[in-house]
Amino acid sequence: MKQLSSRNSLELFNYCHYFRAISFFEKKIFKEAKKEFKLISPNFKFYYKVNFSLGEIALEQGDFNIALSNFNEVENLSKDFYDFKKSTVFHNLGLCYLHLEKYDKAEEYLFKSAKLQEVQKDTILLIGSYMDIANLYYIQYKDDEAIPYFEKAYHLSKKVKSFELKQNATLNMAVVEENRKNFPLALTYRKEYEAWKDSLNDQNKVWAIADLEKKFAIKQKQKEVNVLAAENKAKIAERNGFLISSVLLFVLLGTGVYFYRQKIRSNKIILAQKNELDELNATKDKLFSIVSHDLRSSVNALKVSNSKLLDNLESKNYTELDVLLHKNSSIASGAYNLLDNLLNWALLQTQQSYFYQESLHLSSIVQHVEYNYKPLMLNKNISFVINVAASDYVFADLDSLKIIIRNFLDNAIKFSKENGTISIYSRPASEEFCYLVIEDTGLGMNEARRKELLKETILLSKKQNDDIIGTGLGMQLCKSLIRKNEGTLDIESEEGVGTKIIIGLPKFKNHG
Repeated sequence: MKQLSSRNSLELFNYCHYFRAISFFEKKIFKEAKKEFKLISPNFKFYYKVNFSLGEIALEQGDFNIALSNFNEVENLSKDFYDFKKSTVFHNLGLCYLHLEKYDKAEEYLFKSAKLQEVQKDTILLIGSYMDIANLYYIQYKDDEAIPYFEKAYHLSKKVKSFELKQNATLNMAVVEENRKNFPLALTYRKEYEAWKDSLNDQNKVWAIADLEKKFAIKQKQKEVNVLAAENKAKIAERNGFLISSVLLFVLLGTGVYFYRQKIRSNKIILAQKNELDELNATKDKLFSIVSHDLRSSVNALKVSNSKLLDNLESKNYTELDVLLHKNSSIASGAYNLLDNLLNWALLQTQQSYFYQESLHLSSIVQHVEYNYKPLMLNKNISFVINVAASDYVFADLDSLKIIIRNFLDNAIKFSKENGTISIYSRPASEEFCYLVIEDTGLGMNEARRKELLKETILLSKKQNDDIIGTGLGMQLCKSLIRKNEGTLDIESEEGVGTKIIIGLPKFKNHG
């Protein structure tokens, strides 16, 4: 950048300092960022972004009057920019006025920001606006006006993935309930806050979270069992007192029959709960067993390969070094995919994943996923063909659709030989569904294996061949996500010829 900016071109000079400033800004080195922004000429094409960034730096450093001046410059622009959100400018102006204790102006701008975000359905920014509006009222002791916005922010935070937003919204609710003297509810929010805080500190502790959830579920069921046991004891005591005071055989017999039936019903409830717990534990135990086996195999393979790397490095056998490095990359990629699928499966099972169905352009999604897999296909010299109809729009959740396509494309690459071909194309759509086909010229499978993969099952499939077949976690995840999107799955395959994965997704019928 320094070399480029030394040339006699004002435009190039501006771009160089702009990119350097943005780099410092992203790393929160604000002093250097300000220095670079100040070197940019006011006639720079993107000077409105310079003003906005300087405003954010001033806001971060507590120079609220300076921040206000910068944000006003941006607000006064008559032109709307495609890469800029007016709601963010309004929100930042509101924060400046809030810190300067100009509450009327702060209220005006925060509400303008929130209204724009509601229209744009920008949930994440809207949560922040609601919390700031609530804080505005709260510091003015207008609790009745503040609390509804704290509650709105809390309920909206349930729909987003950001652990930080969930944590802040929950903490606000805890403080609100403490001030109301509603300590049991405040304690509930505090516990939820601690849970999100733990998630924010280390989102990779999937095993610990799963284990805690398992223990929590067992404790909950145990509490229910204890309650039922206590109820049974109370009923038995009541029955005994009644029997002692009763002198009639008919009353004694009737009471005995009644309590006997109650005991049978209670035992049935306890047995059903125990069976449900056993099924949950069996599923998780099998998952842990399969995945831990695969991870241990991957780590062991890396250890062996690294040992060979050292030997070949010593002997300067560069040909073998290249082979081993590619092998290590493949092992690491497989382990990463396994962990990624495990995290998505855990989120799906605990109903923590964000899910929102909308109109999606199928061809664009496929091209976006393809970009990440080009290097893998080039490594195996695999030809790749896309022929997805440009007119196909589906009604599905974006994240889960990408996970489905990634898993099936990853399998197609894994099962394909050198110089093979992978094709992704559309089949003629029906009245209700669009059909996406992922076809490879790989190993294929027999009919028994095909039927086994399509079975509806809760438990995971154990692998059959360590070199080729995986844990079945990816296939199980795909089937669950397709079912959640109200789609269909079919497989056509022949050993030695290849496999076709046919995914049916609901059409978006209102697309103009």
